[in-house]
Order: sequence, then structure tokens, then C-alpha cells
Amino acid sequence: MSDGVVLDGLVKTWRGPSGPIRAVDGIDVGIAPGETVALLGPNGAGKSTTIDLLLGLARPDAGAVTVFGRPPTAAVDDGLVGAMLQTGQLIRDLSVRELVAMFASLYPQPLPVDEAIELAGLEPLADQRTQKLSGGETQRTRFALALVTDPELLVLDEPTVAMDVESRHAFWSAMRELSSRGKTILFATHYLDEADTNADRIVVMAHGRVVVDGPPTAVKARVGTRTIRATLPDAAEAELTALPGVNGVALHGDAVTLVCADSDAALRALLERYPAARDLEVAGAGLEEAFLELTREQ
Repeated sequence: MSDGVVLDGLVKTWRGPSGPIRAVDGIDVGIAPGETVALLGPNGAGKSTTIDLLLGLARPDAGAVTVFGRPPTAAVDDGLVGAMLQTGQLIRDLSVRELVAMFASLYPQPLPVDEAIELAGLEPLADQRTQKLSGGETQRTRFALALVTDPELLVLDEPTVAMDVESRHAFWSAMRELSSRGKTILFATHYLDEADTNADRIVVMAHGRVVVDGPPTAVKARVGTRTIRATLPDAAEAELTALPGVNGVALHGDAVTLVCADSDAALRALLERYPAARDLEVAGAGLEEAFLELTREQ
């Protein structure tokens, strides 16, 4: 399967109560076959609109989308795309197995129904009526419906919302299994730890534009700060703030946290000024810090 997913100069404007809203403002993103990409951004960044354009649920005002060399609607019709969206309800009065089997019957080469149910962790719920499912169980059923088409591309919009910790863990285990089979995956999430752990690449959006696009390590490296943590009784905040390379200080009892532009200089000065400091830790910026910094700049 060649070409992958290409979003080329996408623009989409919606009519709002106060005038036009530019939801997507010139996006250029390519996703290679077999790649797992996380789409991040604050509310209103344009993530869901981008997904709608990718699935052919909306048409761009400018630019183009291709999915494995096809227009989105053709790729969907050919069974190449499976989607798990936030909107829509499951059909009532069917069991989970019956609903998954009905979806499977619509596609030329679906997965075996039992395999889709197993991958989604739904074996104990296979005979449960859809209206009796909890929020997390409903999400897992939507996942099974996306899987049973045996798509080359999985598009997941906030897939683990309403799932408990155990279900989230099982979900991402299934996603890693699918990735190992060469499936292409695009997921939008507000859980930054999911993106950091599971994505090959992260695309961060703000105000309809791509702010940064790269591996998780590269995204985090865009924020040059480091954090020093130490146990230091009776430290004075003013003295710590005055240390070279320190941008910010937080004190919680004997625990000291220094946010540093130059952690090397700050650490040397800290040990010279406070030789009794212990339990020292130096860490780079996490994805959450990078996300907040990058989107704040926009």
C-alpha cells in the first residue's frame, strides 16, 4: 500500500453565530504507511475538523486529501479506513456480537467477528445488548466496529474517553498489536501520556495550524527548560531564585523544584551553596510542558 495519507494545504471555514470560523488554516501533513501519529491540540484547535476532512465527512474549502492515493470517500468505500468517532450512538436492541457481525457483512474482506471482539476486549460482553453498555464498554464496541473492516488506516478521535485504567491499558496493547501488523494509525487524544508512549510522531495543532510535527522526543526538546528536584531543608526561595540558570522555584516542605534554562550551571551553584542537598533529580521537559508552551505561544 503506497502513498499513505496526504493532507495538502487544507483550509476549512465554518459559519459561526459571530461570523466565519477558520477551523483549519492551511495544514500540510503526511503519514507514511504503517506509521502511528498522534494529533494533539487544545479544544478548538481544529483536530476534529481535520479528521472529518480526512474521512470525507466534510469537504475542504482549499487543498486536498488523499488516502493511499485515493480520495477519502473512495478509500472508505473500498474498506481501507476504519474510524472511531466521538459522535453517534450504537444501534439499540442488538448484542455486541450481532452489531459487529452486521458491520462485517458490509465489507468485502472483514476480520473474523470473534477476532475483532477479542482485540477490543469484548469477549465477556459479546452477548450484551448495546443499550446496556457502560460508557467505556460503548467505546470498546466502537473500536471493534472500526477493526472488523480490517482497514489499512485506523482513525480514532479520543478513543479512550470513559475507559477505566485497565481498559485503556488493554486498548493500547491492542493498538500495538495492530501497529505490528503494519496498520496506519491516526489518533486524537487529550491524554498526553498516551501520545508520548504510543505515537511514532506527534502533530500539535493550535488555531487551525500545525504548531510542531515530529517524534515525541523532538517535540519535548523544543522546550529548552529542565527541572531539578532536591530535598533541601530550610531553603530560602529568594536565594534559590538568585542561582544562575534558574527561571522559577517551587517549595513544598523540604522538597525543592527548580525550573532551569541552564540546569548545569544551576546544579553546580546549588551544590556549592547547599552542600547538604540530597535526592537530586534532573529531568527534561515532559510532553505536557512542551504542549502547554507550544500552544501558549500561538
